[in-house]
Amino acid sequence: MWLTNSSVGRKVVMSVSGLALILFLTFHCCMNIVALFSGKAYNAICAMLGSHWYAVAATIGLAALAVVHIVYAFILTAQNRRARGDNRYAVTNKPEKVEWASQNMLVLGIIILLGLLLHLFNFWYNMMFAELVGMETAIEPTNGFELIKQTFGNPVYVVLYVIWIIAIWFHLSHGFWSAMQTLGWNGKTWFCRWKVIGLIYTTLLMLGFLVVVLAFTLKIAPSLCCAAGC
Repeated sequence: MWLTNSSVGRKVVMSVSGLALILFLTFHCCMNIVALFSGKAYNAICAMLGSHWYAVAATIGLAALAVVHIVYAFILTAQNRRARGDNRYAVTNKPEKVEWASQNMLVLGIIILLGLLLHLFNFWYNMMFAELVGMETAIEPTNGFELIKQTFGNPVYVVLYVIWIIAIWFHLSHGFWSAMQTLGWNGKTWFCRWKVIGLIYTTLLMLGFLVVVLAFTLKIAPSLCCAAGC
């Protein structure tokens, strides 16, 4: 099948899975921003998702997308390295007009993967997984607001999350327009437009995540009691 056997097909799979993951990040960012205004509302969303079948099904789907995206990224990187052979050592100067993110997508991808594992441990493990298996936790699985406060009250986690967010920004700022180019939605006019759109969109998206981290770190987010109208 050309989607798995050809280089172009693999790039299409990478692009589609990447754009789908960006849509999920958009939903996740909107959900997180709710926590800046109301802890009660944020916990209501956590309870609505929880370990219900639709949330579990969506999680499995997202996991599949992430695995496909990561596996194909490694395959394409290895393929490109084999194609270049010894020539990749012949030039030491950086190519002109090639973005830094484009040259370091594998490194950025590894940082993002490690950050994802940390995020899954801090939140998914203590929320959906804990609820599914009936595991006892220090914080109720549906009390995501308190879990955010606890996580970003730790300066080590704050630094790691900021690095993770920056890495995702670099990855997406290149990946967004690259996906559009792969899917053929660029043309002479739209090539630069997709770059600008992608840069603005991913910047706003990552700023949303960053604001949440910093708000809880600096303790300027509302308390759960106040947000609940106590």
